Amino acid sequence: MAEIKKTEESVDKIKLLASLKEEKNLPKLFNVLREQKKRLDLIARALDDINRKKEEQALAEMLAQQREQEELLAQQESIKEQDIKADTQTVSPEKIDERQQAGEATQKQEAVAHTKEQKQAKPLKQKEQPKAKTRQEKPQETKAQIPADKPSLVDAKPSAPVAPVSISSPTKQKSHDKKDKKFEEKKSMNKRTLIRRGFIDDRFDDDDYSPRHRKPKAKKTPKKQITPIKIEKAVITTDNLTVKMLSEKIGVPAQDILKKLMILGVMTTINGVVDFDTMELVADEFGVKLEKKIEKTKEEVLSESVLEEDNPEDLVERPAIVTVMGHVDHGKTSLLDAIRKTNVIEGEAGGITQHIGAYTVNVRDKKITFIDTPGHEAFTAMRARGAKVTDIAIIVVAVDDGVMPQTAEAINHAKAANVPIIIAINKIDKPNTNPQRILEQLTAHEVLCEAWGGDSPAVEISAKTGKNIDKLLDTILDVAELHEFKANPNRKGYGTIIEAKLDKSRGPVANIIVQNGTLRVGDAIVSGVTYGHVRAMQDDKGRNIKEAGPSMPVSVLGFSEVPEAGEHIYVVEDEKLAKQVVSERITKQRTAESAVSNIVTLSDVFNKISEGKMKDLNLIIKADVQGSVEALKESLSKLSNEEVKVNTIHCGVGAVKKTDVMLAEASNAIIIGFNVRADAESKQLAESSGVDIRYYRIIYDAIDDINAAIKGMLTPKFEEIVNGQCEVRNVFKITGAGIVAGCYVTSGKILRNSNVRVLRDNTVVYDSTIGSLKRIKDDVKEVATGYECGVTISGFSDFKVGDVLESYTLEKIE
Repeated sequence: MAEIKKTEESVDKIKLLASLKEEKNLPKLFNVLREQKKRLDLIARALDDINRKKEEQALAEMLAQQREQEELLAQQESIKEQDIKADTQTVSPEKIDERQQAGEATQKQEAVAHTKEQKQAKPLKQKEQPKAKTRQEKPQETKAQIPADKPSLVDAKPSAPVAPVSISSPTKQKSHDKKDKKFEEKKSMNKRTLIRRGFIDDRFDDDDYSPRHRKPKAKKTPKKQITPIKIEKAVITTDNLTVKMLSEKIGVPAQDILKKLMILGVMTTINGVVDFDTMELVADEFGVKLEKKIEKTKEEVLSESVLEEDNPEDLVERPAIVTVMGHVDHGKTSLLDAIRKTNVIEGEAGGITQHIGAYTVNVRDKKITFIDTPGHEAFTAMRARGAKVTDIAIIVVAVDDGVMPQTAEAINHAKAANVPIIIAINKIDKPNTNPQRILEQLTAHEVLCEAWGGDSPAVEISAKTGKNIDKLLDTILDVAELHEFKANPNRKGYGTIIEAKLDKSRGPVANIIVQNGTLRVGDAIVSGVTYGHVRAMQDDKGRNIKEAGPSMPVSVLGFSEVPEAGEHIYVVEDEKLAKQVVSERITKQRTAESAVSNIVTLSDVFNKISEGKMKDLNLIIKADVQGSVEALKESLSKLSNEEVKVNTIHCGVGAVKKTDVMLAEASNAIIIGFNVRADAESKQLAESSGVDIRYYRIIYDAIDDINAAIKGMLTPKFEEIVNGQCEVRNVFKITGAGIVAGCYVTSGKILRNSNVRVLRDNTVVYDSTIGSLKRIKDDVKEVATGYECGVTISGFSDFKVGDVLESYTLEKIE
């Protein structure tokens, strides 16, 4: 191997020198060196493997020879013992020694012969078993590797001194070899065999493997049957209980209660709810008398404390709370600016109020609280939650614009809230103004001013120049003095939240108006589903105060969460009661989330009238033209009878808007739409709040439905289901097909066999059926949202870009 390595190294050096001479072969030098290194590494590994295998084979052969010698000696000793035992039984003791000596000589000869036979038999076995290569390759080397101090049995002669090897070592290893043999036998046996042969005493073993010594099974103790205590009287604290809770109350198994309920015709389960009357019947069958004692909820305790009548001696005069409403840009904020001598309008975008604020002014040593609202929507939102905050409503009308649609809506909202109205005719500083025209327009909305014999005072003002502002304030004080607004400052305070927000530095902040009592720092408060305690208060000027009396606007810090605007705020005894009230309210909200009990629909008008729950039927009429509005209003007002009165609380021209739905929700009104539709936002709000909107194209259908609802004969025949809407993007004239509207589906889907109405500015232009519906050039049954299509309508061809086609179907109601 060494010569091979030297030759390879010389050859590599020659190749290296040759490659160095040639400049072109220089890049290949590194590759050649890598390959040579790999080759040398492989040769060195192979040599190491060969040496290691030789060492292992030699060691294995040496160990095998030692093991054979030990086994041979053990066999000789066992034969010797057997012979000695046999001689002792038949021969006298004198002859024992002679026989032992003769036996030893024969045993030595036999051992030598046996070892020779074994060595001769080894090559034969190795040929039969080719896998055992260690003993076949070099038998002579293994003999040379045996230590010199241990002589081989082959060289031993009968007369040679072999006695120390054959006699001394077996006698010492006699007991040890037997123990090892027993141990190996025990190791190969399983536990059951060891027990059977007596190696293990199974009486002291935990595991029971023998079928003769199994543990006796523990006897099952019979369960004690608990006899229920006989209950003769039980107290029920709620109107309804589940069957399981009832069984616990009266001490009767639930299965027996279910059987009795089935006999009574009530099919329910163990978790089913039964009312008190049914509970009483079932309990009487089992001899138990039920007593109903409804516990007061924390909400009822709070309501009783709020509704507690004040002692007339404790009542004192309080400032009037005034709300300013009107059309956009008619001067509401400018009027408040002139009153408070501050410049609020400069900080507001576009000169239009962006938030709800409350301010207090002093007039003739008396205070007036003003609420500046963005139109009348917030006013209605607060009233829809039952919060009657406003004492007086000021309707601002610009003398140059006159009564606008939002002005009429503000008047209707104020009348629905049943608050006194003061008319402020603004911008009289402009030339060529005619205030009398405003008074004439107000009479059309059933507002009669004092100058014309009515009860609503009218004041001509100029918010820009400040003309007659003091006269307006005097009028407010006069109206307040006439109505005598009073409150008790010595009781626990409660009020209404005007605005609420989350401040980054201060946390939840609520702007409130205290309506009665006194609110102090440190009081525990609750509002809606939030609670807390007053940590700090600031007035409308930003000054920290310790307490706030009736009709005072303050900013409160200390709520756990941001409360909702329009909710009541109450002072309670402690924070524990506040938490309990909030918990009850949350539970009540979850159980009745989808139920809107106070909303009136046309279907249940007769039921509420017959039950005496309804004396007035409030309507909101919206039509496409003013003539239709007047005709509907006059015709529907004639339907009033002794039991119910039909009130038209608001009329208007145009589509049904969000403000109409809010007014209907606050006033329990029904919206009548004549040739108009509600926009998407209004539809969503009406569905969520439960407001009933009825659409008509024939005036007599509306009159007949309202009359039938009042008399209890309303049986709806069909229910309209809107499938989707598409917008006309282009109009095409195609030979053979006529006028085709190229549309884009904006919501839902358009069905080919459905009805369709053409809406132009949310006003119904035409109502018919779809003639054809195509997608590219193919006739299709439907087109989904986000796709374009071509539509023709039977009997209609006057399409305009921007029209909305609404697909709907009529389903018969059984």
